[in-house]
Amino acid sequence: MNLPGGIDTFALSLWLLRVAFLGALYLFLLSVARLLLRDLRSVSATAPGELGRLVVISSFAGGPPAGASYALDAVTTIGRDVNNTISVDDPFLSADHAVLTFRGRSWYLEDRGSTNGTYLNGAPVVGLAPLGFGDEVQAGQLRVRLDRPRPPRSA
Repeated sequence: MNLPGGIDTFALSLWLLRVAFLGALYLFLLSVARLLLRDLRSVSATAPGELGRLVVISSFAGGPPAGASYALDAVTTIGRDVNNTISVDDPFLSADHAVLTFRGRSWYLEDRGSTNGTYLNGAPVVGLAPLGFGDEVQAGQLRVRLDRPRPPRSA
């Protein structure tokens, strides 16, 4: 059937159906984008800033002063190389000396085959050693203590 002006009703209804489908598709994509954005904002607002920190107890002359603090990531490397998370120019540290990892809810310390070794509470670290808050780590002449993260500042 043709409408006045020679327009076919089937072609017109098919065209309107296509426009309605396209509009519904755009509304669906817009709602998905809004949900993702809201989810990302909520995750970033509740994500912890730091997982822990290392506080310097003692170090070599010219090293970090006692009381200095280093915020820890999930994987924190210690060594003389500048590519480490915590880079200390201690002559008794290896370039890639030790690594602290946060797995689940626990910290672990691993010596990376250093020449002078890594010590946890005075005992040499062999393999992967569990680590708790308050434990002392010695690498070279650097002695640090694992402390809890600082409380987040309120806005």
